[in-house]
Formats: sequence, structure tokens, C-alpha cells
Amino acid sequence: MQDIVGQRGQMETWTVYLLRCSDGTTYTGCTEDIDIRIQRHRDGLIQYTRTRLPVQILVTVSFNDRLKAFQFEKYLKSGSGRAFAKRHFTN
Repeated sequence: MQDIVGQRGQMETWTVYLLRCSDGTTYTGCTEDIDIRIQRHRDGLIQYTRTRLPVQILVTVSFNDRLKAFQFEKYLKSGSGRAFAKRHFTN
């Protein structure tokens, strides 16, 4: 397996994450910098979650491959992926 190295010579890590919003809905996203992205959610800068604050992190899954991360995010947004997430990641 070949490592993916970013512009600054560091290994890229992509994170797929699920958030529980205050209205009970779940938000699924993918980012290269989870700390900044979560802060953007909490600051009300993300359209979907800005009216559903506060948000709670349910799960994060890290990947060294950007494509695999986005494929997993897409899967979690599908019907079978939502069922999988409900069974494995939520109460």
C-alpha cells in the first residue's frame, strides 16, 4: 500500500464523522482536519448544523486514503449505510 503524502510532507489523514444534532438528526461529513471542521460546526458556519446546535460527535473513522474516506461517507449517506450507522454508531 502506498502512503499518500500531503504538500507539507506529512501523511494525509481523512476523517469521516457523524454528529448528533440538537433536533435528533444525524450529520455525516468528511474532512482532512477534524478539529477545524468540528469548530466550524460549533461556530454555526455549516449551513445544515447552524440551526441544530449544539452538536455532539458520535463517531470518527480515519483513513489514509482520501478516495476510501469519501466512498465510506457516501455509503453512510445511503439507505443501507444509514441502517449500518444506526446499528453500530448510535443508541
